[in-house]
Amino acid sequence: MAAMNFGKVLVPLVGIVLIAGAWRSYGWSGVALVVGAMVMFMLLHFNRAIQVLKRAANRPIGTVASAVMLNAKLKPKANLLHVVALTRAIGELRSPQDTQPEIFRWTDAGGSWVDATFVNGKLTEWNLVRPEPTEEAAAIEADAPASDAVKPGATDALRPPV
Repeated sequence: MAAMNFGKVLVPLVGIVLIAGAWRSYGWSGVALVVGAMVMFMLLHFNRAIQVLKRAANRPIGTVASAVMLNAKLKPKANLLHVVALTRAIGELRSPQDTQPEIFRWTDAGGSWVDATFVNGKLTEWNLVRPEPTEEAAAIEADAPASDAVKPGATDALRPPV
């Protein structure tokens, strides 16, 4: 038996209790205040969702700037909207549509990717896959000078003035 999502029952129940308490304490003005606050709360969440999706609409599906950084920023139980906000792109769906768990993939320009598994919209697990470097890429990297090496002619800049 699947665990019940208490948020689907608890949130409306709390709303009804708040409206009833406002009615009892302040009458119609209390109800108007509580309902206004609830509408404002829903509009804030709707606005955030629209902004995240608007940013993600301008990027190709399943791309991310750095899969390694995404892997470092992911946390268990994060919702899908939060992960889309992190990546600024909608993930590439890797599982059959409308089935649980949902598996999404984000790939970077270097060929690394992160597969994230969502159950009921919450992140349960993820893994980073980095491609093995080819022999040609390893040879190019071995020939490249180290970034901390002193460049020719730069030794004069290191001497103290006379």
